[in-house]
Amino acid sequence: MYSEELNKRLAKELSGNLEKALLLWMCDLAGRDATLVRKALSGDVIDPRAATEVICSRTPSQIQYFKQLYHSMFGVYLEQDIEVQTYDDHKKLLLAYARTMRYEGPEVDRASVEHDAKALFKAGEKKLGTDEKAFIRIFSERSRAHLAAVSAAYHSMYGNSLKKAVKSETSGPFEFALLTILQCAENPAKYFAKELHKAMKGMGTDDTTLIRIIVTRTEIDMQYIKAEYHKKHKKSLNDAVHSETSGVYRAFLLSLLGTAH
Repeated sequence: MYSEELNKRLAKELSGNLEKALLLWMCDLAGRDATLVRKALSGDVIDPRAATEVICSRTPSQIQYFKQLYHSMFGVYLEQDIEVQTYDDHKKLLLAYARTMRYEGPEVDRASVEHDAKALFKAGEKKLGTDEKAFIRIFSERSRAHLAAVSAAYHSMYGNSLKKAVKSETSGPFEFALLTILQCAENPAKYFAKELHKAMKGMGTDDTTLIRIIVTRTEIDMQYIKAEYHKKHKKSLNDAVHSETSGVYRAFLLSLLGTAH
């Protein structure tokens, strides 16, 4: 009707955080993920943490869909950008996680769960140093239901949590990727509630994280995230966002939270 693209007009009319949030919202679900990861791996400021959060918190089918869009939108494969902008074990884990089609159902095999718990103990806490290959293999190949069961089995077999083992045996972006995979296997809503709280606590607000999580999770599991946030902090997520933002940007985020699924 108006011989111009709506996104281009919005970009002309808006600025700052409101522009970032609204333009991201204009994409479909997979388009949002592709846009965020591309910006994190090729923008003015490389942000491996943001790319890791998106990749490691998505289901295999979500990853496959946004990988296809990534290539059609940007003319480059996701794996190529991961190769260039990440390093060492972090790179190996992201590549394996993005390439592997994992089972998405609820069934688990008890014997296999115990076998993996033992393998992770042997690869980490039992030995001097860490066998990172074992962590990469199990965390990238197993389903969410299986990993959650491995975490529970690890705790009952060795009296320590798998999360603590990951923290003591690994570090940096590799540790963050493993913890994201593990926590999203156990309770993704709790993971995102925690990340939102981190983005808003202390001096200043990490608006990049706030926008990324609210815009990408609103149509997926935001009601669960809001419930987890309230359970942990005895304060609603809406109230927290209201006190940490202002103006039309605040109104837009609150409208997303108000219509969340």
